[in-house]
Amino acid sequence: MAYHVPVLLTESIEGLNISPNGVYVDLTFGGGGHSRAILEKLGRKGRLIAFDQDEEALKNAIDDSRFMLIRSNFRYFRNFLRYHGIDRVNGILADLGVSSHHLDSPERGFSFRFEGALDMRMNRNARLTAQKVVNDYPVEELARILKLYGEVQGAGKMASVIAKARESQKIETADQLLAILKPLVPFKIQNKVLAQVFQAIRIEVNREMESLKAMLENSSKCLLPGGRLVVISYHSLEDRMVKNYLRYGNIEGTDSKDLMGNRPTPFEQVNKKVITPTEEECLANNRARSAKLRIGERL
Repeated sequence: MAYHVPVLLTESIEGLNISPNGVYVDLTFGGGGHSRAILEKLGRKGRLIAFDQDEEALKNAIDDSRFMLIRSNFRYFRNFLRYHGIDRVNGILADLGVSSHHLDSPERGFSFRFEGALDMRMNRNARLTAQKVVNDYPVEELARILKLYGEVQGAGKMASVIAKARESQKIETADQLLAILKPLVPFKIQNKVLAQVFQAIRIEVNREMESLKAMLENSSKCLLPGGRLVVISYHSLEDRMVKNYLRYGNIEGTDSKDLMGNRPTPFEQVNKKVITPTEEECLANNRARSAKLRIGERL
């Protein structure tokens, strides 16, 4: 099975508006699908710097003198670019969320479809695991995470039931957690709710919202005027942050204007309406269904 099938590949590469001799950044290398498509557009003097925090992604590195792969969370990408003598770039691409490889690896614990340890770390050297979140977080914090990051209905009750269950036995596997949660959810919506719960825990484990905020703020500092930021998101929290930053210059969506009535945003939205996959792509790749693509051009 492929490491990861790139979503909205044609649309995202077109969105970068690639200059053959430009410098580009792929913040979520994964299986390298987007990176390979970028390299096809670059000339001999073009450069591509890719990032991925998962050590397993390094196995997919591309043998090309124009290409560099750095193992790091993308929140730190600006520091690494500056270390390598790169101050400004022509385009930045980020395909957010979790890869097919992660979801299909039972031992990584990202999916409730498999029996496996509650891990969910994209960087396996990180200290915080899903097991620690489920077993050690205070019930109020657990409820906050489920509600904020998973938009789970009845998050408070669910957190209380988890806290009660862990008193008698440590919750170490996905199956143990499912056995606790399933009686709380009507059968018709079980898959949806369980996906929301696992999403919430995964976001907390990997500090995904904090990383996205840092990435967005650094992108405006790194892009040349006319450079493009292309972001593919998979749930409403991510998409809202990206939309707010491109529209207002902040992730909160605060519409502040100067004395002349202008918004202090560093970007102009290239696509006023969000781009979504075609029906054909969704049929070919089920995980494309929730994808949303937004493009901003640096002013």
